[in-house]
Amino acid sequence: MTSRSSVTTARPSTEGRAVARTQTLLPGKDGVGTVRRTTLPGGLRIVTETLPSVRSATFGIWAHVGSRDETPTLNGATHYLEHLLFKGTAKRSALDISSAIDAVGGEMNAFTAKEYTCYYARVLDTDLPLAIDVVCDMLTGSLILDSDVDAERGVILEEIAMTEDDPGDVVHDLFAQTMFGDTPLGRPVLGTVDTINALSREQIARFYKKHYDPTHLVVAAAGNVDHATVVRQVRRAFERAGALTRTAGPIAPREGRRTIRTAGRVELLGRKTEQAHVVLGMPGLARNDDRRWALGVLNTALGGGMSSRLFQEVREKRGLAYSVYSYTSGFADCGLFGVYAGCRPSQVHDVLRICRDELDKVAQDGLTDEEIGRAIGQLSGSTVLGLEDTGALMNRIGKSELCWGTQMSVDDMLGRIAAVTPDEVRAVARDVLEQRPSLSVIGPLKDKQADRLHSVVA
Repeated sequence: MTSRSSVTTARPSTEGRAVARTQTLLPGKDGVGTVRRTTLPGGLRIVTETLPSVRSATFGIWAHVGSRDETPTLNGATHYLEHLLFKGTAKRSALDISSAIDAVGGEMNAFTAKEYTCYYARVLDTDLPLAIDVVCDMLTGSLILDSDVDAERGVILEEIAMTEDDPGDVVHDLFAQTMFGDTPLGRPVLGTVDTINALSREQIARFYKKHYDPTHLVVAAAGNVDHATVVRQVRRAFERAGALTRTAGPIAPREGRRTIRTAGRVELLGRKTEQAHVVLGMPGLARNDDRRWALGVLNTALGGGMSSRLFQEVREKRGLAYSVYSYTSGFADCGLFGVYAGCRPSQVHDVLRICRDELDKVAQDGLTDEEIGRAIGQLSGSTVLGLEDTGALMNRIGKSELCWGTQMSVDDMLGRIAAVTPDEVRAVARDVLEQRPSLSVIGPLKDKQADRLHSVVA
C-alpha cells in the first residue's frame, strides 16, 4: 500500500520518560480524516483518524497473532485467549469489564482471524477515556486464572458445536483444509474439540506472554478523537501495567506455505443437511500483490452482486441456488479465490458445472468492458459505504498499520480501483482462473454423486 507521510517529529520527553515519535500519515482536509501515528519507546504503535463531526469513537487494539501462528497442539489457543482476556484483571472482574461499557451504552467485542486478533469498544466520544482504560487493562493485565480457563473451555466447545451446526460456515473451513492441508492456515481458527480439551492454563499463559508484547500490538482509534490525548491515555495505561518495559524485539516475518497443496483435490463431508454446500476454488493472491486491485474487480464481476455472472447464471436464469457468490482471501504470502453455493443435493453437480464453465470462460475470454466498468463502480461504492462508521474506520487504519505498516486514503483507494484496466483484469483472470481448482462439499451425497463431483475438477 502507499502512504503520504509528513516529516517525523520527536516530542520532548517529560518527567524523564523516553521520546515518542509522531507522524502525520494522511493530512486530511481541514483536519477531517487526518491520520497520525505515534510510536512509543518499546515499539507500541498508536494510530488515529480524526472526524470532529461525529459524536462517537471506536478504540481497538490489534495483536499480530492469529491461528496460523499456532503449533498443532496449540490449535485454537489464539481464540481461547481472546475469550480469557474478557474474564478479569487485577483491577476489574469480568462483570466489571462488561458493565463499565454497558453503563455508557457502548459495545465491546473481539475477533480472531488467521493472522491477527482485534479487541475493540465503540462509545460516545466523551466516554473514550473509559474505553481506553478498559481495553488496555484487558490486554495488559489479564489474570488467566485456572478457574476461568476451565469455565471458558465449555463456552468454546459450545461455540465449536454451534459452528458445526452451520454447514455454510463449516464448508469454508473444509476448503481451507483442502487447499492447505494440515498446516496452520489449513486448521480451524476455533481449534477442535480435542485441542481445546487438551489446552492447559500454562500453555495459554505462555502464548499470551509471547504474543502480546508491545512490539506485536497496534492501537487504533477513530472518530471524534484527539491524537495527543489518545497517546497520553494509552501510554499511561500501558505504563501502569509495566507493559512498555516488556519488549520481545521486532516481529519476525511469517514463514508460511508458499506452495498450496496439489490442485484437483476433492474433500467430501457427509452430513444429513437439507442443502449441499460447496466451495470451488484455487490459489489466489497474497494481500500485498499489486494485482489485488484487478482481482477485486474480477471477483466483483464474477460473483460480487446480483448482476454478477455467477448470480445471473446459477440463480436468475436457472433457479438452482439461493446463495451463490465468489470471494478472495489474501494472507501474508499466499491467497485463495473461491466460489460458494448452497443448493439442493440433487442439483449440486449442475451448479458446480455451471460455475466451472463460467470460470473457464472468463479465464479464456475475459470479461466485457461493460462488466468491468460496472464492477469498478460497484467496488468503489461499496468501499466508501463500508467506511461510514467509526468502527469501520478503526478497522481500516488498525489493519493497515498491522499488515502493511502504511496508510492509504479513501481517495487513493478509489483511484487504484478506477485505474484498473480491462487488460489487467484479463491478465489476472488467466493467472488465477486457469489453475486447476479444488473442491469441498458438505451434504447428503450418494456414492454416485460423489464420483461425478471429481469430474468437475478434472
